Amino acid sequence: MCVILTGVLTPAGAEKLIFDTIPLFHREDCAISEAHGRVLRADLRADRDIPPFDRVTMDGFALRASALAGGVARFRVEATQAAGMRPFKLGAPDHSCIEVMTGTVLPDGADCVVAYEETTREGEWIVAAPAAEPAEPGRYVHRRGADHRAGDVIVRSGVRLTGREIAVAASCGHPALTVTHSPKIAVISTGDELVEVEALVAPHQIRRSNDYAIRAALIKAGYPRADRFHLRDIRHEIEHMLWHILAEYDIVLITGGVSKGKFDFLPSELGRQGVQKVFQGVAQRPGKPFWFGLSGRLTPVFALPGNPVSAYTCLHRYVLPALDHASGLIPRIPLAAALAEPVVFRPKLAYLVPVRLSSGPRAELLATPCAVNSSGDFAGLVETDGFVELPAGQGEFPAGYVAQFRSWV
Repeated sequence: MCVILTGVLTPAGAEKLIFDTIPLFHREDCAISEAHGRVLRADLRADRDIPPFDRVTMDGFALRASALAGGVARFRVEATQAAGMRPFKLGAPDHSCIEVMTGTVLPDGADCVVAYEETTREGEWIVAAPAAEPAEPGRYVHRRGADHRAGDVIVRSGVRLTGREIAVAASCGHPALTVTHSPKIAVISTGDELVEVEALVAPHQIRRSNDYAIRAALIKAGYPRADRFHLRDIRHEIEHMLWHILAEYDIVLITGGVSKGKFDFLPSELGRQGVQKVFQGVAQRPGKPFWFGLSGRLTPVFALPGNPVSAYTCLHRYVLPALDHASGLIPRIPLAAALAEPVVFRPKLAYLVPVRLSSGPRAELLATPCAVNSSGDFAGLVETDGFVELPAGQGEFPAGYVAQFRSWV
C-alpha cells in the first residue's frame, strides 16, 4: 500500500489505484429464488441440448413432407398429442398424421407440421390445402440443439442476474447459483450541523441528505445491504462507533469530516484504528478532497467530500465502479457524448460536469451542461442525467467535443 500526495492524481489514476487495491468479494451459493440482482461468479452451462427435442412450433398435424410432395392431400388422424406427452409413432402409410399442439415433441417418423389453418377437417381425416410453398422437412419444427448443445456456456460469469439469466438457470437445472457475496455497506454522515429529516431544524442546522442519497443509489445499483449512520464531531463517539463499524461492515463510506478542520477527528482516528490511507486528493472538480484507504482487515474505506454534489459525483465516479469491480462484474464501458454547447474551465483540474442528454440529428448523444449553483446544490442535479468528464489542462471545450459520460443510477 502507498500514500499519494494530495491533489496529484488524475481521475483515471485514482480509479486504477482503487481497482489495484480493493480485494474481490468472496463467492457464495445462492438459491435460484433469491438470485435476482446478484452477480454471477460461475458460468451457466446447458445441461442438455436446447431445445432438448424436436419441438413443434405450430398447432396442427405432424406428417411426412415426402407424402405431401408426392401428391397426398388426405390424411388420417391417428392420435392427438399434447405438450408434455411422450411422442407417438407415426403409422407406416403415407396418409398417416398425428394432431399436435405447440410445444410438443415431434412424433417419431414425422418431419414437418401442417397448420390447422392449412387444412379442412372431415371426421378422422384432414384435407391439406394446396400450399403456396412446398412443405419441406423441418417446417414448424424447432430442431433439437438448434439453440445450444449440451455443455455450451450460455451465461458468462460477471453479469448481474435478471429474469433472463434466471430463466436460463432454471431451464438448465440449476437450483442454486454461485454468486458474489452481497457486501454490508456502512454509509456515515458526519458533522454536528446535521439533523434527521423529521427533526426540528434550527437556523444554523441542515437536514441529513447525503446518507439518504447514497444509500438509495447503492440499492439501485445492486447493493441493498446499506445502513446509515451519523457521527457527531465528538472524539469518543467517533472512536466507539468507528470501531464497531470497521469490525462489522465490508465497505465503509464516509461523507465529510476528513479535511483539516479543528473538529475533523476522523483522519487521526482512522489511522489510530489501523486504516491506512492509499491516497487523498484527486485533481478534479467537484470532489478534490476524495480519500481512499484500507483497514487492517482489508475493509475498503471511502471518504467523500461533505458537499452533496461532490459526494454524489464521487460515488458514481469511483465507489460504484469499485464495488462492481470487487463483485467481479464485467466492466461497463462509459458512453461517449458530444457537448451540445461550449464549456470553458481554466483550472488545471478535471471537470466533472452535470449534463442533460438528448439525441442529435444523427442519433448521437448530446450532452448539455447544467451548471449547479454550488457543490451543495443537490436540487440542481434533479434535471440532469449524469456527468461528462473533461480532462485537465485544455481550458476550452467547443461544442461537439466528445467526452466520457457516466449516468446517475
